[in-house]
This record gives sequence, structure tokens and C-alpha cells, in this order.
Amino acid sequence: MKEIQYKNTKISFSDYGKGTVVVLLHGYLENQGMWRDLIPEMVTRNRVITVDLLGHGQSECLGYVHTMEDNADVVHQILLELRIRKAIFIGHSMGGYVALAFAELYPDYVKGLVLMHSSARADTEDRKINRDRAIKAVKKDYASFVRLSIANLFNEDNREKLAAEIENVKIEALKTPLQGIIAALEGMKIRKDREVLLHFGPYPILLILGKKDPVLPYQESLEQIEKTDVQLVTFPDGHMSHIENREELTKVLLAFVKNI
Repeated sequence: MKEIQYKNTKISFSDYGKGTVVVLLHGYLENQGMWRDLIPEMVTRNRVITVDLLGHGQSECLGYVHTMEDNADVVHQILLELRIRKAIFIGHSMGGYVALAFAELYPDYVKGLVLMHSSARADTEDRKINRDRAIKAVKKDYASFVRLSIANLFNEDNREKLAAEIENVKIEALKTPLQGIIAALEGMKIRKDREVLLHFGPYPILLILGKKDPVLPYQESLEQIEKTDVQLVTFPDGHMSHIENREELTKVLLAFVKNI
């Protein structure tokens, strides 16, 4: 684990290996530990950077709203510190939103982009209302909210089979401070629509979806890549392919990175 200071806020990240740089960005209620199974596979031929986004993992909270742009600026600061000028970005869920914000703000740094169970579209009005409900719920009963939120990310058919893995994800999620959770929800709620990047981004883009993703409706997610050159990989399960479809996902990500 390494640290930098960004606007007087401690940011935690890791830096492994040599070669083409791959930046791994975790999702909401996650931390850089979510990549522990992928890193050993990827580090054999790549330099792998993982980041704890604002208010998650070992990174401190910057404020009461963590925008996707705030997080993108954090990632940029790390790359400046490491003197990295080009990287492939892989973002899971909220990490995908951050990767898209980074691609808009710092396009010259982007060599390739993977959106895992993520979307380039802004929140709909209904989703914004649900974010506000989530903020009220987490303030009322933090532990129950976190545990239920994690369970709801998995394909219902997998919840019993993967009970031990899901419990581990819950334990990690419960390390996320209340302020970090609320600030992330507020930031996701106001994020910009960046679908234009899927049409005009001058780098390879891969979208990974789950057919039974309880968070991102599959057909809606497909709409955003119509008439684009975005590559699509679909898994049969939920929002957590790094657990639900671990081996297949690893092969897909290694192949994408290798071919850039």
C-alpha cells in the first residue's frame, strides 16, 4: 500500500509490476481489495495500479459529496506522482463512472477503457429518488443497509452457493464510513451523461454486462452501445462478475489488455 495527499486528504493506492499500465477502479462499497484475484494474473506482463476511491478502503473522505470528477482528479494525481502518461482503465460499477469522468477530463491518458457492470448514462429521475432513499436508509440503520445492498448485487440464484464470498464482501463493505457512503451516493446521483464517449472515444472500449444484473437492466445497458464500436461481453449472472464469473472474467480482461 502506498499513499499520497490530495487536497489534504489521504489517498491509498497500490503499484505492482512492469509493462503496459492498467488502472483498476473499484465500485461503490468496495475497495481495491476486490481485485486481489485478478492482480496476480495481470501483473505477469503489466504494471497494475489499484486505487481506494474517496471515502472507501484506506482513503479518507474529501467532503460530503464525492463527484466522479473528484475521484478522477485523485486518479490523475496518482498517475502524475508515478509519472505515468498512458493507461488502460478498468472500472467496476461506480469505478466505471470514475473512469468515464477521467476519460473526459484527461483523454490523452487513456489507452483503453473497460466498463464492468457500469453505464455511461446519467441517473434517471427514478434512480435519483432511489439514491435519496438509500441515503435516508443508511443514516437510519447503517449495518442492515450495507448488508442488504451487497446481497442485492448478486444474481438471486447465486446467493446461497456464494454465501461465504458474499459474507466477505459484506465485511469489506462495512469498513466504508457513513460519510463515504453518503458522499458516493450524492456524487453518483449528480454525475453527467457521458454516452458520447462510447461513440467517439478514440481508444478500444469494452462493456461487460450481467444478464441477470439486479442493478443495471440488461436491455437498457445494451441501448447505449447501439451504432458504436464498443465490444460487448455478457455473463449469465449478476453485478459481481469478479466473483460470480471469476475465471471467465479474468480471461476476458487479460485478452482485452493484451490486444491493445
